[in-house]
Amino acid sequence: MTTTMQEEPKAAAQQAAQQTVLSILLALSFTHLLNDTLQSLIPAIYPLVKDSLKLNFTQVGLITLTFQMSASLLQPLVGLFTDRRPQPYSLAIGMGFTLIGLVSLSLAHSFPMVLVSVGLVGIGSAVFHPEASRLAYMASGGKHGMAQSLFQVGGNAGSSLGPLLAAAVIVPFGQFHIIWFSLAALLAIVVMLRIKKWYSANTHRIKPKKAVQQLELDQHKLSRGKVIFSLSILLMLIFSKYFYMASMTSYYTFYLMERFGVSVQSAQVYLFVFLFAVAAGTFIGGPVGDRIGRKYVIWISILGVAPFSLLLPHATLFWTAILSVFIGVILSSAFSAILVYAQELVPGKVGMIAGLFFGLAFGMAGVGSALLGKLADQTSIFYVYQVCAYLPLIGLLTGFLPNLEKAKK
Repeated sequence: MTTTMQEEPKAAAQQAAQQTVLSILLALSFTHLLNDTLQSLIPAIYPLVKDSLKLNFTQVGLITLTFQMSASLLQPLVGLFTDRRPQPYSLAIGMGFTLIGLVSLSLAHSFPMVLVSVGLVGIGSAVFHPEASRLAYMASGGKHGMAQSLFQVGGNAGSSLGPLLAAAVIVPFGQFHIIWFSLAALLAIVVMLRIKKWYSANTHRIKPKKAVQQLELDQHKLSRGKVIFSLSILLMLIFSKYFYMASMTSYYTFYLMERFGVSVQSAQVYLFVFLFAVAAGTFIGGPVGDRIGRKYVIWISILGVAPFSLLLPHATLFWTAILSVFIGVILSSAFSAILVYAQELVPGKVGMIAGLFFGLAFGMAGVGSALLGKLADQTSIFYVYQVCAYLPLIGLLTGFLPNLEKAKK
């Protein structure tokens, strides 16, 4: 009887702890939604600024390049630094940069000012992604794929909302109305300050260095060369995914307007459909990877897009929308699986790996957007989609990745 009475409070405490972890994951997903909603306003207003500032496609690509490079170059450094010295206030500080960038963008009436504004938003992203990803890993309770997917689904949901909000608020009323979205940045800062308390009290969840070194030996038993080779393949897959994503996020509206003659607002709705499909498919990769192995999820999510991407340039408007949904759902499951696979390859470097892969994703998207914009100016938007259709075939490289589940045995 006494034993039972002693076990009840213990069970209640364990349940409360589990609920606290879930609340952190949901809060992180919500802040990711707000963060990526604000970021997605940048490509969503491209048709507006292209017309008002008389920009060409190369300059549109440079806007994306500036944003993505300011985000990508800093992310691995932020992750490496905070792996060694956790910074509980970092999330709120990063969102502060995003807030300043949004206000500046609402007032920007020249191309250089637009570049400065999106650069500030990029710095905010550089701080947010590696730190929030590490917190998701800390709060996962061992279900790393599920936690990373829950975190990612918030971001992709936010990315899908940006074009819809831009079509409803910014396109009809003007660029200055971007300033209203600073309220979302302020809300994110409030939530991040709440998360900071849990962060400060749970830094012990990241294992000390010696324990990590032993864990690395015990987990997958792969040589250093094999680990480096595997990381190189993962980076190539990131290149494939985000170059193709750049063609969709930066130029899909222009493609629809030029090929099918739809209006700016209608094109934004089609972009929302694609990005919503990305958000809907995001949660698949992590939990399925936890069950069947991340290598198989990576294989399906990259290479599986190829039939649909190859058909897209030859489809009618109706079938273009349908194909974009399949592409979004399948391709979106890749990143969570790739990131957790990489973190399992290099245990103990959660922040650094998150920063490296988020940074590379942003960098590839920026470089891809700039190069594809130049290609569009020299040829046509239609030709860009014919070239990008073959990028998912790089997914064949997944066959060279080791099966970590078998390696652990």
